[in-house]
Amino acid sequence: MKAFSALACILSFMQVVTASIPDKIYGVNLGSWLVLESWMLPAEWQAMGGQQCDDCSQCIATEFAYAQAFPNTVDANFDQHWSTWFTQDDVNQLAAAGINTVRIPLGYWIVEALVDRQTEFYPRGGLSQLKRGLSQLKAVGIQAILDHHGLPGVQTANQQFTGRCTSDVEFYTETNYHRALIWTAVMATLSHLDSDFGSVFAIEAVNEPIMNAQQTPGYGDFQNNFVRVVRAIEIIMGIPVPGNALSTPITTSNFTAAITTAINTNFNDYFNDEVRSALQDSIPILEGLANQLNIPAIFDFHLSSAPLNSSPGKQLLTTNFMDVNWQYNNPANPASVALGSQGYDNHLYYSFGGVADANEDAYLSSICNLQRVQQDASQGDSPLWFGEWALSTQFSASDDFLVKWADAQKLAYSQGQGWIFWNFKTETSTQAGDLGRQWSYLEGLQRGYLTQNPSQLNNPSVCDPYR
Repeated sequence: MKAFSALACILSFMQVVTASIPDKIYGVNLGSWLVLESWMLPAEWQAMGGQQCDDCSQCIATEFAYAQAFPNTVDANFDQHWSTWFTQDDVNQLAAAGINTVRIPLGYWIVEALVDRQTEFYPRGGLSQLKRGLSQLKAVGIQAILDHHGLPGVQTANQQFTGRCTSDVEFYTETNYHRALIWTAVMATLSHLDSDFGSVFAIEAVNEPIMNAQQTPGYGDFQNNFVRVVRAIEIIMGIPVPGNALSTPITTSNFTAAITTAINTNFNDYFNDEVRSALQDSIPILEGLANQLNIPAIFDFHLSSAPLNSSPGKQLLTTNFMDVNWQYNNPANPASVALGSQGYDNHLYYSFGGVADANEDAYLSSICNLQRVQQDASQGDSPLWFGEWALSTQFSASDDFLVKWADAQKLAYSQGQGWIFWNFKTETSTQAGDLGRQWSYLEGLQRGYLTQNPSQLNNPSVCDPYR
């Protein structure tokens, strides 16, 4: 009876991941939830004790600075924020709006064991909130991308979205690449074995790395290792990976023990020492999470009757990178490291300049003739989706223009795999002013800039005059 129950358990968990890339992505980012960006919620941030300043490195403007300033209250205050910024009501609104995908920005610190508490300062408890949110999203059929938004050591200077606003960029080092790979192993494991993660179809390696590839040494090797870590976890589980399998079945009854067995006896030479090391270092973290989150059963099941190298019905996670054209100066092409399902991300904000002149005709002429999907495809970076965009402009935009601007962007981005708006909402407050008009998807719906059916346009012919 015990063996039967254990086998039923593994077969149940082998059904967890059923998500795959939607035929067309209609999505929103859950920004400022698990990676807080204080510009999006100025009143709440001030009430929490945070600050705003022109140079975000000089005040309490990020999670790092806040946790450093308020070590005794940071966890409770952030738990309150997490619980109220993204709620069941938000889930219901997104489902009613036809959204089928969310991109969830995450910091490395959500895996708390990766944080050096002597030198790094972040709130704790985010993983439980992620499980809660993913469970709510799964219940209404919304799929998820886990986006590594804030990397160990910081991947881009002076940005709130990294969790620490600083000019000291240290991600592009062996130590922090390694920490990011451990994070990847943990997230890939949870995505396959924790039922709350059942709607996750992709893990994004790095949000917005430095654009100049000459300033990101080793990034191409990291891309390769990121893919191999995800696929190694899947090979151990018996999920078919093109051209790779364990040489002999694993019959241990514990998943973390299976990792050790695979590392020591089963992996072929395709998985290099860095991949093996990251997997090995993930084991105590996974064991700790099983106890912390009260989910030990997902790492402890009987395998002798169902070898991990014969697991039907499960799909590969999609490995996800910013596209090759995100960087310049001879960047590594992530397409060269693909092994199974892989997707590519591009972000486009006209409001930050450098794309088109600051007027309506220039904006529409540019977006209506956008060739990024085609340019990426020519280098193998397909499918491509646009993981961040908004209605923001460099000039004072009329309501009439914002209707056109929404239509034209959706039309352009739908040439690829689809789009994910930044952000699902912004704060409504005196301090926030009219922020939501151009940055909140839900407010854009209310104002009529965005259509209730995300696949439709207010004016399908919006680009005709500009072609």
